[in-house]
Amino acid sequence: MEQKQLTFALFFGNRFVFSPAFIKDARRELAEAVEKAGHACLIANESMTRYGAVETIQEARLYADWLAANRGRYDGVILCMPNFSDETGAAVALRDAGVPILVQAYPDKLDKMDTAHRRDSFCGKFSIQDVFNQYKIPFTVFPPHCAHPLGPEFARNLRDFAAVCRVANGMKRFTLGAFGARTTKFKTVRFDETTLEKYGITVEAFDLSEVFARVDALPDDAPEVVQKADELKAYVACAPRTAGIRTLAKFAVILDRYIGEYGLNAIAFRCWSELGDRYGVSICPVMSMLNEKGLAASCEVDVCTAVGMYALQLATGKPAACLDWNNNYGADENKCILFHCGPVPKSLMKPGGSLVPNQLSGGNIGCYVGDIAEFTMTFSGCKTENGVLSFYMGEGEITGDPVDKAFFGAKGVAHIPNLSKKLIAMGRNSFRHHVALGCGRVQDILAEAFTTYLGYDIVDIG
Repeated sequence: MEQKQLTFALFFGNRFVFSPAFIKDARRELAEAVEKAGHACLIANESMTRYGAVETIQEARLYADWLAANRGRYDGVILCMPNFSDETGAAVALRDAGVPILVQAYPDKLDKMDTAHRRDSFCGKFSIQDVFNQYKIPFTVFPPHCAHPLGPEFARNLRDFAAVCRVANGMKRFTLGAFGARTTKFKTVRFDETTLEKYGITVEAFDLSEVFARVDALPDDAPEVVQKADELKAYVACAPRTAGIRTLAKFAVILDRYIGEYGLNAIAFRCWSELGDRYGVSICPVMSMLNEKGLAASCEVDVCTAVGMYALQLATGKPAACLDWNNNYGADENKCILFHCGPVPKSLMKPGGSLVPNQLSGGNIGCYVGDIAEFTMTFSGCKTENGVLSFYMGEGEITGDPVDKAFFGAKGVAHIPNLSKKLIAMGRNSFRHHVALGCGRVQDILAEAFTTYLGYDIVDIG
């Protein structure tokens, strides 16, 4: 997966009693900071308004028209406050921005506090936030309260804001494919399509019989099947004649077609027991490869976990995994074993993974097993209930602690502070046995995107 470059529209506020030189410097410094972070920026022509900033309602309307003319070209807006800045002008200019807004305020210097050099952005930021709340304009702020665009604090703010934009914009409208009906025994993966649609998440449902018919109609020697088989063999480092690899390749080709035909951003697949009974394979390596490429793919038709995986992929720019809260780790109440049969993306696993029979479903070939690599991580769970889309989130690490060599599957030991308390909260709030796992610490980023821009409910698990 590649981290997407974003484009930010830059907005500069003004209050007439302050020096215009502040604005001139801000236009240059903020653009430099954005480009240094690897992103692009859109800046209105300096001549559009007095000093190239917005203060009056007339200037605000000019900026709003410019923003509307550039709709679709920017992923977020950075509201820069070189000085106190007029709150009404900012609200009128940005009330229809339609994307996340980061509010940034310049700091004053202790040795330049005379009236010619003071900015008062510290104070003005309260007014901007207050009026934005009155106008119901969602916005993002990060600590510290004031940060210079070329300082390390703002570099971190910009990194996190880019992640918020990816999540908020990516999840505003997306499509998920559900392949197969929920297995009767797995009532824990129930979900409500209507609730998801209310939040802009469309579920396209496909019967497994339709998938099987398309697989059966695809010749074993079709060029795209041969190519996909080679790709799978290279991905899992299996022997050229591994039984079932051509069948898995056919499923991979058909899934790629569904993804293209319906514009799917994520999938949830009924992975057992029909594939094993009819074809003698497990779909795990195909799911692993899809996750590695950046399409969230969850097991057991767990649509809600696929939603969480997609959010983590957007936030981190890296693949995510669907795992079970599976085993205690001895007597350590802050550790547990996370496991699944083999859909974990390769980049999240240690080298040396292998393709083996599925010991949990009759020995069908196709489980990509091994140890999950060590990394700091964010985990989340998701459910639909009473018309509300709810998440819990937390952070921890995959430790690299040993697991019994006889343990089957893709597995890793997680260390999570206050895990026992969290597990009790998850169970009492009807969250499932699956968990979405992603790299890095992005809990605050998810919470910001979910609550400020997407309207999701967050359940505190302690």
